[in-house]
Amino acid sequence: MSVAARLRADVGRIIHAGLGAVSPETCLKRALQFDGERLHIFEESIDLSHTKRIIVVGMGKASARMAASLEALLGERIDDGLVVTVDGYGVPTKRVTIVEASHPVPDERGLAVAQRIEQLAESAKEGDLMIVLISGGGSALLTLPSPGIALDDIKATNELLLRSGATIQEINTVRKHLSQLKGGQLAQHAFPATVLALVLSDVAGDPLDAIASGPTVGDPTTYEDAARILRNHGLWSEIPKSVRNHIELGLSGAIPETPSPGGKVFSRVTTEIIGSGSLATQAALNEARNLGYHTLLLTTTLQGEAREVGKVFAAIAREEIKSSQPLPLPALIIAAGETTVTVTGSGKGGRNQELALSAALGIEGLPGVVIASVGTDGRDGPTDAAGGIVDGETISRMRQQKLDPIQAMAKNDSYHALSASGDLIITGPTGTNVADLCLIACDKGHD
Repeated sequence: MSVAARLRADVGRIIHAGLGAVSPETCLKRALQFDGERLHIFEESIDLSHTKRIIVVGMGKASARMAASLEALLGERIDDGLVVTVDGYGVPTKRVTIVEASHPVPDERGLAVAQRIEQLAESAKEGDLMIVLISGGGSALLTLPSPGIALDDIKATNELLLRSGATIQEINTVRKHLSQLKGGQLAQHAFPATVLALVLSDVAGDPLDAIASGPTVGDPTTYEDAARILRNHGLWSEIPKSVRNHIELGLSGAIPETPSPGGKVFSRVTTEIIGSGSLATQAALNEARNLGYHTLLLTTTLQGEAREVGKVFAAIAREEIKSSQPLPLPALIIAAGETTVTVTGSGKGGRNQELALSAALGIEGLPGVVIASVGTDGRDGPTDAAGGIVDGETISRMRQQKLDPIQAMAKNDSYHALSASGDLIITGPTGTNVADLCLIACDKGHD
């Protein structure tokens, strides 16, 4: 077996270990226990013997499997429930209804479910418990536009933001100010019921207000922040008029801000992160050590333009092969987070694939190196791939297929480039969603 083939196999096992650590089932089991009367969440607990109703709502790519795991724990204690997830991510449930909808651009199905979730929250009374299952993708799925804004205008705004290179925190700041449920407003609808939010974080640094646009936590951002983000990315004049008018009303004080942190509506809310990129990276590092690698966690807050991050990863790999720095060989370096892509071309791809293609250009001809970038949800951008895994011969394989990798990069066409070289990672829906995992594996030898 060549060095590259061995490294690729090891990287696959390491990614699998990371994914297993953040499966909804594993995370729920680690976080929750139920003794028949009290529901224990880490160091806290809720007395269910005096709880009138338990309502479950959820949004995100992992929310369906979270709901199934919660059903296995609480069974018939759940009185009602509704969860919205991405097409293809639904699972069988008994007491919680699962509905699939479009992501990352919302659709009418998501709108209809969001309306029903709002009604469920409004129906919650004092003495009731509403459990909210939150994971990445929840912001696009839980779409209930502010009055005066049509769904088509939300779609257009989302598409502009997704192509602009804006970070997920910036995108969700705008989304929160165009919604009736995001930015703490779901909790506001449920007050004075008790709310327990369980979160699988897909955002670097785990900021609760940014994960799925923070439906159960106070919003520290403002209409002024939303307007600034749109202007900074050159979108203010491009967004639909209804969106611009709504933000201007917010700027003038004619409509209220989203609920601020520390407000009364959050006095009965507990929000807990039960899974994150940090957990995935630690499990991946443990597996790498078991396979004999020297390991380094680079960061769990990775951000930046995907193609630029790919260049940096390639430079780190070159240094490893040249001088065995920063680690002795064999070396496994890992990072977690979420990069961005400023789309200027008409190609097909996602941030992980673009990072991998960029890295491949930087390690062309270099033996003993494999670089991978993968979305833990199993879907990278609007493609069926989770990401890409490349080595020193990737670019050569592309050119053998009459594909120009430089042109592919210029057109944001990483999907077709990596498909030509046989370097796409295709997992199908994983049922979970935390930060992207990016790995550099290096060892001695020549292929």
